[in-house]
Amino acid sequence: MKRVEAIIKPHKLDEVKDRLKQVGVTGMTITDVKGFGRTGGRREVYRGSAYVVDFVPKVRLEILIKDEMVHDVVAAIAESARTGKIGDGKIFITTLDEAIRIRTAERGEDAL
Repeated sequence: MKRVEAIIKPHKLDEVKDRLKQVGVTGMTITDVKGFGRTGGRREVYRGSAYVVDFVPKVRLEILIKDEMVHDVVAAIAESARTGKIGDGKIFITTLDEAIRIRTAERGEDAL
Protein backbone atom coordinates (compact mmCIF):
# COMPACT_ATOMS: atom_id res chain seq x y z
CA MET A 1 0.00 0.00 0.00
CA LYS A 2 1.10 3.56 -0.65
CA ARG A 3 0.29 6.99 0.70
CA VAL A 4 0.34 9.69 -1.96
CA GLU A 5 0.50 13.25 -0.67
CA ALA A 6 0.20 16.14 -3.10
CA ILE A 7 0.48 19.87 -2.48
CA ILE A 8 -1.36 21.77 -5.24
CA LYS A 9 -2.80 25.18 -6.08
CA PRO A 10 -6.31 25.59 -4.61
CA HIS A 11 -7.97 26.49 -7.92
CA LYS A 12 -6.86 23.13 -9.41
CA LEU A 13 -8.58 21.03 -6.71
CA ASP A 14 -11.81 20.27 -8.60
CA GLU A 15 -9.94 19.29 -11.75
CA VAL A 16 -7.58 17.01 -9.80
CA LYS A 17 -10.46 15.46 -7.83
CA ASP A 18 -12.43 14.69 -11.00
CA ARG A 19 -9.38 13.13 -12.67
CA LEU A 20 -8.65 10.98 -9.59
CA LYS A 21 -12.22 9.65 -9.63
CA GLN A 22 -11.68 8.62 -13.27
CA VAL A 23 -8.64 6.49 -12.34
CA GLY A 24 -10.48 4.75 -9.50
CA VAL A 25 -9.68 6.72 -6.34
CA THR A 26 -12.60 6.25 -3.96
CA GLY A 27 -11.50 8.50 -1.11
CA MET A 28 -9.06 11.20 -0.10
CA THR A 29 -8.40 13.72 2.65
CA ILE A 30 -8.04 17.38 1.74
CA THR A 31 -6.49 20.04 3.97
CA ASP A 32 -6.04 23.76 3.38
CA VAL A 33 -2.39 24.58 4.07
CA LYS A 34 0.05 27.46 3.63
CA GLY A 35 3.70 27.33 2.71
CA PHE A 36 6.46 28.47 0.40
CA GLY A 37 9.11 26.89 -1.76
CA ARG A 38 12.13 28.21 -3.61
CA THR A 39 10.51 31.54 -4.40
CA GLY A 40 9.99 32.32 -0.70
CA GLY A 41 6.43 33.58 -1.10
CA ARG A 42 5.10 36.32 -3.34
CA ARG A 43 5.17 40.11 -3.49
CA GLU A 44 1.86 42.01 -3.30
CA VAL A 45 0.84 45.66 -3.19
CA TYR A 46 -1.75 46.97 -0.74
CA ARG A 47 -2.69 50.67 -0.73
CA GLY A 48 0.47 51.53 -2.58
CA SER A 49 2.82 49.69 -0.24
CA ALA A 50 4.64 46.57 -1.39
CA TYR A 51 4.97 43.67 1.01
CA VAL A 52 5.89 39.99 0.85
CA VAL A 53 3.38 37.27 1.63
CA ASP A 54 5.59 34.64 3.25
CA PHE A 55 3.12 31.78 3.06
CA VAL A 56 1.14 30.98 -0.07
CA PRO A 57 -2.22 29.17 0.24
CA LYS A 58 -2.18 25.58 -1.05
CA VAL A 59 -4.25 22.40 -0.76
CA ARG A 60 -2.81 19.11 0.51
CA LEU A 61 -4.33 15.86 -0.74
CA GLU A 62 -3.69 12.58 1.07
CA ILE A 63 -4.64 9.41 -0.78
CA LEU A 64 -4.17 5.82 0.39
CA ILE A 65 -4.01 3.35 -2.49
CA LYS A 66 -2.94 -0.13 -3.54
CA ASP A 67 0.58 -0.40 -4.95
CA GLU A 68 -0.63 -1.06 -8.49
CA MET A 69 -2.52 2.26 -8.62
CA VAL A 70 0.50 4.48 -7.91
CA HIS A 71 1.47 5.21 -11.51
CA ASP A 72 -2.09 6.13 -12.57
CA VAL A 73 -2.72 8.29 -9.49
CA VAL A 74 0.56 10.19 -9.79
CA ALA A 75 0.02 10.76 -13.52
CA ALA A 76 -3.54 11.99 -12.89
CA ILE A 77 -2.39 14.48 -10.25
CA ALA A 78 0.60 15.70 -12.25
CA GLU A 79 -1.38 16.22 -15.46
CA SER A 80 -4.42 17.88 -13.91
CA ALA A 81 -2.56 20.10 -11.41
CA ARG A 82 0.07 21.38 -13.87
CA THR A 83 -0.16 25.00 -15.01
CA GLY A 84 3.46 25.26 -16.11
CA LYS A 85 4.12 28.11 -13.69
CA ILE A 86 6.11 28.32 -10.47
CA GLY A 87 4.23 26.93 -7.48
CA ASP A 88 2.38 24.06 -9.19
CA GLY A 89 3.23 21.88 -6.20
CA LYS A 90 4.81 18.57 -5.27
CA ILE A 91 3.85 14.90 -5.00
CA PHE A 92 5.25 12.63 -2.29
CA ILE A 93 4.89 8.84 -2.19
CA THR A 94 5.50 6.82 0.96
CA THR A 95 5.01 3.17 1.84
CA LEU A 96 2.08 2.48 4.12
CA ASP A 97 2.75 -0.35 6.58
CA GLU A 98 -0.79 -0.92 7.82
CA ALA A 99 -4.32 0.42 7.52
CA ILE A 100 -7.22 -0.46 9.79
CA ARG A 101 -10.87 0.42 9.22
CA ILE A 102 -12.21 1.26 12.66
CA ARG A 103 -15.85 0.34 11.97
CA THR A 104 -15.20 -3.21 10.71
CA ALA A 105 -11.64 -3.91 11.92
CA GLU A 106 -10.61 -4.74 8.34
CA ARG A 107 -6.86 -4.56 7.84
CA GLY A 108 -4.46 -3.91 4.98
CA GLU A 109 -5.82 -3.28 1.48
CA ASP A 110 -9.31 -4.34 2.61
CA ALA A 111 -9.38 -1.28 4.90
CA LEU A 112 -8.70 1.12 2.04
